[in-house]
Amino acid sequence: QVQLVESGGGLVQAGGSLRLSCAASGRMSWVNHMGWYRQAPGNQRELVATITSFGYAASYRDSVKGRFTISRDNAKNTVYLQMNSLQPEDTAVYYCNAVFSSGYTLWGQGTQVTVSS
Repeated sequence: QVQLVESGGGLVQAGGSLRLSCAASGRMSWVNHMGWYRQAPGNQRELVATITSFGYAASYRDSVKGRFTISRDNAKNTVYLQMNSLQPEDTAVYYCNAVFSSGYTLWGQGTQVTVSS
């Protein structure tokens, strides 16, 4: 059974950087694409970035373009989210997800990112 485990969250000052990791255990052969979402208190979960199976294409929400970079290492079954120039509005729980070719979606448990002003 595939599981996703996020790590790398924490507390950082505005303008700082963090790198989130999402390690997948189990068979990932049928994963179509993977992504990062976030959810701030009182808000709906929103898409931050996605990346295709072999990392050929990535997409980002407008507010993080130029600051965040999603990447994946298939040999390590790991997806990363490099976050630079962090702002207080980036504060949220960040979730990794994997979408399988069947349409099944798997979520990680989330990691807290807090940006102080």
